[in-house]
Amino acid sequence: MPGNGEALTRRSEARTGEAPAPGLPRGVVILFAVACGAAVANVYFSQPLLVTIGHDLAMSPALVGSVVTLTQTGYALGLFFLVPLGDVTGRRRIVVAQLLLLAAALTVVAAARTAVVLLVGMAATGLLAVVTQTLVAFAASLASPAGRGRVVGLVTSGVVIGILLARTVSGLMADLAGWRSVYLASAALTAVLALVLHRTLPRHGDAPPAGLRYGQLLRSTVTLFARERLLRLRALFALLVFAAFSTLWSSIALPLSEAPYFLSHTAIGALGLVGAAGALAAAVAGRLNDRGLSRRTTGIALALLAVSWLPLAFTRSSLWALLAGVILLDLAVQAVHVTNQTLIYALHPEAGSRLIGGYMVFYSAGSALGAIAATSLYTVAGWGAVCALGAAFSCLGFVLWVFTRHSVPDPATKASARTGG
Repeated sequence: MPGNGEALTRRSEARTGEAPAPGLPRGVVILFAVACGAAVANVYFSQPLLVTIGHDLAMSPALVGSVVTLTQTGYALGLFFLVPLGDVTGRRRIVVAQLLLLAAALTVVAAARTAVVLLVGMAATGLLAVVTQTLVAFAASLASPAGRGRVVGLVTSGVVIGILLARTVSGLMADLAGWRSVYLASAALTAVLALVLHRTLPRHGDAPPAGLRYGQLLRSTVTLFARERLLRLRALFALLVFAAFSTLWSSIALPLSEAPYFLSHTAIGALGLVGAAGALAAAVAGRLNDRGLSRRTTGIALALLAVSWLPLAFTRSSLWALLAGVILLDLAVQAVHVTNQTLIYALHPEAGSRLIGGYMVFYSAGSALGAIAATSLYTVAGWGAVCALGAAFSCLGFVLWVFTRHSVPDPATKASARTGG
């Protein structure tokens, strides 16, 4: 019996006269966004809970710090080793299987009574949370070329909200019911999403071309980077903008917890609510890409990213300046991110999972670079130096765009022109 998504898709096809692939009902897109946000949030839940977890399991500060490191390492490994599987195996089955395994890993974390069990569970959680990127590639494959930017933008909005609200939600739940409740609740939600997606996801996007063995699949990811200049360029944009993003979000708690603010962890976590404005940029950028404006969108967003560090530099004297800078930065980062994903998927839709998985490795590298550099720099030189670092990453991205904006054609722009979009 067909799932709800198939029925919705057929009704959409009847109205529009489109073939199966172009039609993707808005309700299904929203479900993709919810699943993406819920999955990626698991990577960030632990950050405000580290002290509590360390006390509960008698872990040393160094061992507690490895919780985040292992989770992020697992995520990076999953991007390269798991996400490409979507190009040779049915994405629908992979999504459901990974969500069920993710629910099991979260249950292990919630039940952990020793540091070893916790760390294994955290590494597995990071590894399996890359189902987010499989969902992005799946959504892109189901969208028409003329509407792909809108779909990727909406789905990425879910990712943005999941990342930025994860810390706030986990902090509040931990205060109410303890840190284990965060992972138990997430495990239950993940299992429910797996069942809903099993019934709802369209089947017509569930049979990608086969013919590659696993080793060939991984090698082909590297080959794609060697062959496609646009992919390399957009991966560099990702590295720089997420280095700037991480420079802010990995260090902002430091000045806010000191004079003159002395804000609580809950209040600092609530700053993520302001950053969720980036979800709006993701949706708008997607529509601009569908209109063939990807190059211009990238340039404007990178310019705004550089400008955002001006108000951020006044964080110690004005919370309003901080809020303005956060909004500008998150709007800019998500606009570039959506544009990047839309363009690289259009290069080789049949290799969408490999393209997005490989691209996201640079995202992770940029995030790690920004976090390590910002926290180290704050210790020795203060907040002004951190802002200079973030501005440097941002300006490098803008300069790169200036020198390459006419040298690499945008496949999404061509597709838009062919369809009259």
